[in-house]
Order: sequence, then structure tokens, then C-alpha cells
Amino acid sequence: MKNALWTFQRGLSRLCSRLMVRGTNSTAACQRVDVSLIAGETKAGMEYLEPYGFTGIAHAGAEGVALFLSGDRSHGIVINMADRRYRLKDLQTGEVALYTDEGDHIVLKRGRVIEVTTDTFVVKAKNKVVLDTPRVDTSGEITAEKSIVSQSEIQDKLGSLSSMRDQYNRHTHPGDSGGSTGQPHQRMR
Repeated sequence: MKNALWTFQRGLSRLCSRLMVRGTNSTAACQRVDVSLIAGETKAGMEYLEPYGFTGIAHAGAEGVALFLSGDRSHGIVINMADRRYRLKDLQTGEVALYTDEGDHIVLKRGRVIEVTTDTFVVKAKNKVVLDTPRVDTSGEITAEKSIVSQSEIQDKLGSLSSMRDQYNRHTHPGDSGGSTGQPHQRMR
């Protein structure tokens, strides 16, 4: 029985192994990873099968899992890599995050909140549409290279654009010989 258990464990260890990343090459259609396995075994250029729509280049020292189908150690695949040095901690149950070693992250939080943390946030899109958003808040400036078009009132802390327009259109000045001038001929619209 002891011999059968040892044989089973040995066979299982030939099917899968923990790994430590030594280097990566992402220029091929399938990312290649150089790894160290248990007992000092090394493998160069193992294929890393990433989830569809996600890719990332792990640092040397990241950990993962390698599978060797039929126990054939000559052609294994890496199915998962993680790096505990940079993984976000203290997420709540059900939350999901993308993160980098530099501290950038996107967290899909509880309460249907998406939190993005970075130094520069760039959106490259031909059209940008925000739907069903009653309000957008910012603590910084907004700079536009082209016109700002509003279908509603525009206002700041001192008043609205329509009140400024009304004031301009109704204003008069003292005349040169008494009385006052008429309202502006070119009205602000």
C-alpha cells in the first residue's frame, strides 16, 4: 500500500508543479515563460495560456502552476501566474480588481462602484458617451481643446450663463448729455 501511494504521488507530481518565473517573452502569439520548478528543474519557453481578453507580463519571482499533460515533462503549459508581492489586499467578498506593481489598480467594488487609482488616466475613444449619469464631480480643473456644448444651464459659484446674458442684454449706460443709452443693439444669445 505504501508503495502504491508513493507511485501515485510520483505520477501526480509529473502532471503538475508549482513554478517560479525567471523571465518572460511576450513577442510570440502565445506568451513564453522561463521557469524554475521544484527540485531545481528549469524549463525555458513554456507556453502561458492566459484567459481570453486579459494579458500581463509577470516579474521574475512571480509564482504559478505548470501542467504536463500525460506526465510528459518535455512540453508543459503554464496555466496561472500570480505575484503576492503586488496583489491587492483587503478586498471584500465579491470584489474584483486589476492591478500593477506600480500601485495602479481598477477595483469593481461592492455597491456597484468602480474605483480607478493612477497618476494619469487616458481614454482613447472616437466617441465618449456617459449615459444615465445625473452628475459628474471633480476636484480638479476641466480643460477642453474644443467647444463645450450644453443642452441645459451653465453656471458657476456666482451665477448662471443665462443670468449673465439677461443682464448684458438689458443694461444701459449714462449718456454723454444726460439720460442713458439704449440697450445693446447686438444682443447676446
